[in-house]
Amino acid sequence: MKPRVLIVTPTYNERENLASFLDGVFDVLPEANALVVDDASPDGTGALAEQIAKVDRRVKVLHRPGKMGLGSAYLDAFRYGIAEGYDLIFEMDTDLSHDPRYLPDFLEAFERGADVVIGSRNVAGGGVEGWGLGRHVLSKGGSLYSRMLLGLGVRDLTSGYKGFRREVLEQIDLEAVRSEGYSFQVELTYRAIRKGFRVAEVPIIFVDRRVGQSKMSRAIFAEAILMVPKLRLEALLGKL
Repeated sequence: MKPRVLIVTPTYNERENLASFLDGVFDVLPEANALVVDDASPDGTGALAEQIAKVDRRVKVLHRPGKMGLGSAYLDAFRYGIAEGYDLIFEMDTDLSHDPRYLPDFLEAFERGADVVIGSRNVAGGGVEGWGLGRHVLSKGGSLYSRMLLGLGVRDLTSGYKGFRREVLEQIDLEAVRSEGYSFQVELTYRAIRKGFRVAEVPIIFVDRRVGQSKMSRAIFAEAILMVPKLRLEALLGKL
């Protein structure tokens, strides 16, 4: 039996990208479902998602009352995916920076026994297009900082293109996750490894968004700096 696949994409002002994103996903995985988690986008992204869902039963929409953050959007989506019995749950950005053509590579990694699969910019064959020097330093530096403090071998800890077996999300205590942005990605991978789950990385080329604005902020970066040593301390104290 083929696994039931749910592609999760949180949205805030992504109206210009949403239809193209969904078309790209379904071109590669026509049997998958997609969950759009919209934080009351002022540009009407949520309304567009509803229009698409009315004509395509593969599309589901979760509306939230306001801009509540990336991490909590994913947590709400994971709870939905678990409740609905999906086998594999993916994180993807709507801004077209995460190319759906890599999804079969993720599925192959799951077939080989991985529990978490990360789309990695930092392994052979991976990379980034469209970033300036500052973004490169921020991303690679954040991943290296996290790897060193947490003692992990994963090359791209800050990647937001990843997939989980349902069992991972059921066991890593989603209620205890409080991170957003970069640190959310680090925290979920760290919690999975602490539980003994197997993590694999597949190479991707990340293409910077062409439409809309990046959600990265100084607050998200600062949170990541502080969250990583907190995670390490909690692990040492046996709280993870």
